[in-house]
Amino acid sequence: MMEDMTAPCGDGLINIRVCAIIQKKGRLLMAYSDDADYLYTVGGRVKFGETAGQAIVREVFEETGVKLGIDRLGFIQENYFYGDVPSNKGKLIYEVDYFFYMKVPEDFKPVGMDFKEGDNTEHLCWIDPMTEERQFYPEFFRTELFEPFDGIRHIVTDDR
Repeated sequence: MMEDMTAPCGDGLINIRVCAIIQKKGRLLMAYSDDADYLYTVGGRVKFGETAGQAIVREVFEETGVKLGIDRLGFIQENYFYGDVPSNKGKLIYEVDYFFYMKVPEDFKPVGMDFKEGDNTEHLCWIDPMTEERQFYPEFFRTELFEPFDGIRHIVTDDR
């Protein structure tokens, strides 16, 4: 079994994560857990031996039950934050996130709106990032997501 690309570094952790931008009719597919009060992108950690592209296709399939292709890489985010789940609570985490725009067919619909992640059940929901009142990550989606651009945007977030 391939290991997640998470490594201890001093008292903290380094993560390499992939994130899916799944848009349909101006809405964005996001995920949430019963034990968190915020939304986050569909995706997960890259496994050792995978490329980021392979990882996002796998993660989207695991969480939606649908195999989507990649349209393009849109953002790379360097992100410092403190963990909030039992396995990393209070630890400083440096995470590198690759955000991929996915090719979403007109008839796209997740197989289910719930999926298992370890012992937890996570849920999918469609949001309008411009009007969503709940906290969601990444926050830069509110300002950057729907403005057309060529290339890849590099975002640095530091919540230390």
